[in-house]
Amino acid sequence: MSAAVYKETILDHYRHPRNYGELPDANARARESNVICGDTIEMELRVDADMLEDVKFRGQGCAISMASASMLTELSKGKAISEILKLKKKDMIGLLGTDPGPARTECALLGLKVLKMAIHSHLGTKMPQESEET
Repeated sequence: MSAAVYKETILDHYRHPRNYGELPDANARARESNVICGDTIEMELRVDADMLEDVKFRGQGCAISMASASMLTELSKGKAISEILKLKKKDMIGLLGTDPGPARTECALLGLKVLKMAIHSHLGTKMPQESEET
């Protein structure tokens, strides 16, 4: 695919985010901000056993952070928690279809960080130290 197609996909998810809003029957949630650029994402999840049944997000930020959160919710809904916890930086860049570059990588990873925080909170486990690949 061309860079223009990837850019259009990102803009579409930014302008029309999927799974945006509140999840009234959520049993897990987390919120985090990117201090570098001020993006904020909050995710609410409904987890049953090892399955992410539903996920919604809210927040504000740049096109990269909002689009990546939107794409991530689409990818994660209906997946096993164990699969979601294995997602890495390369997976998020793959979702976006383009490397956002060093200045925007944190923006692209914010949704993944929040999703994993919510899952670990639900499981009562400690969030592993962040690494370059997380």
